Amino acid sequence: MAAMHPMDALGDPVRRRLVELVGAGERPAGDLAAAVGAEFGISQPAVSRHLRVLREAGLVESRPQGTVRLYALRPQAVDEVGRWADEVVRAWRPRLDALATEVARGRRAARAGHDAGAARTAGPGSQHSRSQQRSPS
Repeated sequence: MAAMHPMDALGDPVRRRLVELVGAGERPAGDLAAAVGAEFGISQPAVSRHLRVLREAGLVESRPQGTVRLYALRPQAVDEVGRWADEVVRAWRPRLDALATEVARGRRAARAGHDAGAARTAGPGSQHSRSQQRSPS
């Protein structure tokens, strides 16, 4: 079986949570299984399969310590994912900025059209117009 790409591995909420947990520091597999198992309602073997996927994708590493296996985040892998995300943001930033400009322009035009329509509706004989024409006493 070929190793899963790190981005594919992170597509699962259980695996993202495991990455968050080991990102805080090295954790025993049993602690991870208990925390994630309780949160997501999955068994210890299911958590072990998720950890294996993360290990094969290069996102975490494990080492034995006595009778337990400790898992830790591989910072290099997270850096690679971060660089990929930065490239995507750089590629999309100009388009998203242009979209935001068009949305703002559309909102201004809609407000201007609404204000002009309200002024036309409040013609000389309208209730709105009369209330504005009264002078304060």
